[in-house]
Amino acid sequence: MSIDSYRFLDFATRQIIKAWVAREAGNERPIPWAAMTKPLAGCTVALVTTAGVVCGDDEPFDEEGERKNPWWGDPTYRTIPVGATEGDVSLHHLHIDRRFGQQDLDVVLPMRRLAELAVAGVVGQAADTHYSIMGYQLQPYVLEQETAPAIAREMKQRGVDAAALVPV
Repeated sequence: MSIDSYRFLDFATRQIIKAWVAREAGNERPIPWAAMTKPLAGCTVALVTTAGVVCGDDEPFDEEGERKNPWWGDPTYRTIPVGATEGDVSLHHLHIDRRFGQQDLDVVLPMRRLAELAVAGVVGQAADTHYSIMGYQLQPYVLEQETAPAIAREMKQRGVDAAALVPV
């Protein structure tokens, strides 16, 4: 099955993005990676979604900035408590179809599936807090240099052993 990653883009933007992807293809960078220090069945696992999920009264991701400059994405993050449901959250991201995540949060932040994995003994337990960023970061410097390290520090403080990225 073929997936059209560009279907929501206008023709000009589609061509620019395809050219950018082709240009980056030859610029592979090392992937930060660390070996697990214990079995996954003993780990506390957090989720990181790129769907722009916001819980309750938290400040929404900056969609106005995204409207003004479609090449920009809000590089900040939000925390989502374990057990949050569709009624507790909203999605703030113009580059995805938010309806699916609003109908079933597990589509973009599979906390219930993670809880099932914990019950089955595949993972030790779900973290008390999960994380949300806005994907579509064509200028990822702030995300890479500030946001990701801040999330990692918070995870470490909260005793998280492993994280699963949920790209949307």
